[in-house]
Amino acid sequence: MRGLTDGRTPGGTRGTSGETRGTSGAPRRTTQAASAAVAVFVALGVSLSGCGTGGTGARDEGPAHADAVGGASSSSPEPAAKASPSKVPDRVDAVRLVKADPKVSAEVKRELKPCVADEYPVDVSYGKLTGGSADDVVVNVLTCGDTVGVGSYVYREEDGGYQNVFKAEAPPVYAEIDRGDLVVTKQVYDKEDPVSSPSSDNVITYRWASGRFTEEYRTHNDYSKVAGNAPTPAPEPDS
Repeated sequence: MRGLTDGRTPGGTRGTSGETRGTSGAPRRTTQAASAAVAVFVALGVSLSGCGTGGTGARDEGPAHADAVGGASSSSPEPAAKASPSKVPDRVDAVRLVKADPKVSAEVKRELKPCVADEYPVDVSYGKLTGGSADDVVVNVLTCGDTVGVGSYVYREEDGGYQNVFKAEAPPVYAEIDRGDLVVTKQVYDKEDPVSSPSSDNVITYRWASGRFTEEYRTHNDYSKVAGNAPTPAPEPDS
């Protein structure tokens, strides 16, 4: 048992059965009394040792510790490490970048004006396109009324500044980052198509190689002119 430190019963020394002679001259009675006392202690010792040596006696250990159940550790689990926040890319002034870019046409720069207060019609995306250490910047310049893309540009950080490494200025055009590739969508209109409903589009995928973007493949999509234009029939009246 854990309650006993050395495996011995309490009162671990046994008494001797020697006689004690008194003045009354009755050594036999004294010897009998001593023998009875020894028997009591021996019986008590046997009872306690049954508990201490794993016999049928009652256990005196109390509740089992955590390290005795299924081999579980008694120490508390360490808290999970906190995930580090994702790095937010450095924001650029896209309007100033486009206006100061000599590769951007004068027509696009004229379109680049506030629509409401100081809100300019530009969409800006950040991501890895050219394999540089910093995120590349994709800027789409739109019209205010119809939000038609009039120019798409890719800027790469070099020597502390941004260099124009791609441009597309044949409207309507829109550029996006797709899993490390540059995807440019050019909508195609027939003669009588409204701005909101082009007849088709060309989706061109570019990949950075040898210091420039090269076309990988393109997809052409024709839109149905029937879908969504058929009138909904009126419900028949109940008979």
